[in-house]
Amino acid sequence: MAETVLMVGTRKGLFLGRSDADRSSWTWDAPQFPMQEIYSVAIDIRPEPPRMLAGATSPHWGPQVFRSDDLGHSWSETSGGAIRFPKDADTSLERIWQLRPAPEGQPGVVYAGTEPSAVFRSEDGGEHFELVRGLWDHPHRPTWQPGGGGQAIHTIVPHPADPQIVTIAMSTGGVYRTEDGGTSWTPYNRGIGAEFIPGETPEYGQCVHKIAQDAGNADRFYAQNHGGVYRTDDAARSWIQIDEGLPADFGFPVVAHPHRPDTIYVFPLVAAIERFPPSGKPAIWRSEDAGETWRETGPGLPAEAHTAVLRDAFSNDTADPVGLYVGTRNGAVWVSNDEGGTWAEVRSNLPDVLCIRAAVIA
Repeated sequence: MAETVLMVGTRKGLFLGRSDADRSSWTWDAPQFPMQEIYSVAIDIRPEPPRMLAGATSPHWGPQVFRSDDLGHSWSETSGGAIRFPKDADTSLERIWQLRPAPEGQPGVVYAGTEPSAVFRSEDGGEHFELVRGLWDHPHRPTWQPGGGGQAIHTIVPHPADPQIVTIAMSTGGVYRTEDGGTSWTPYNRGIGAEFIPGETPEYGQCVHKIAQDAGNADRFYAQNHGGVYRTDDAARSWIQIDEGLPADFGFPVVAHPHRPDTIYVFPLVAAIERFPPSGKPAIWRSEDAGETWRETGPGLPAEAHTAVLRDAFSNDTADPVGLYVGTRNGAVWVSNDEGGTWAEVRSNLPDVLCIRAAVIA
């Protein structure tokens, strides 16, 4: 019998929802890691049993990666911290913004993106991580600037077939990519706007909010930028804008359907200075032709909600039909069990939702 597990990371702890494969009725565990900021969560379905990961930041003890091998009923941690900068880096870990298990074929490999901007790699399922020096020593790093939320690597996308290729995004800095296992990294932001930087569009420095990889083409990515939704068809070497038809071009998340090529979802906001949905009406928009056209999903979302959805607070499972999961800054959780055809609010009045992940587990 299948169980659906939903991880909701908030500014004041982790909330776990549970359902069956239908994902219509939910129960909720008591809050875990109370008063800790949960900036990143992951469900690694490669091992048996699956492993949950949570990147928590305690106001007293700092950041840590916690692990659960019993679907969140108990947790363990690495003594001294799973992620630590080496002494010669002359810095310390502030937050863990991304936990990303590698694809099948790379057992035990988990990536972490942090603040300050760095990538770490684990080969033991997230128990210990090592700094990827090729990016940390990049000549651009001293010139990367913090975005509104901090100076962090928030997105890591390992290639589905080639373990040497990893694509990342950061605020600010933009998109970088390695094709030699992390030894060297190249900025790939040509075509992405940077309205806050005067003059011609720079090689790097863009405030890319999120990227997602297409289900059918490993060279096709989508980006929600600080103004503008973009697509690349050549592994991020050049980008084109695809937000015509959306009610606004600002937002934070972009989610790619895990099975259907060319299908993506966004949550538009009015602008950087007005981070509400247009007319105060929240809406998830979907494209099924790689951004050429868009249409609003629904129904089922509230008629009014002056709130926003952060970059990692919109996610999906890999079931059929796919489930979609959205957490808002006013503490609501919306779920669609039919790929956006209908929506239901399954939780409300939580703290500010920072991240969300779900998996249907047999």
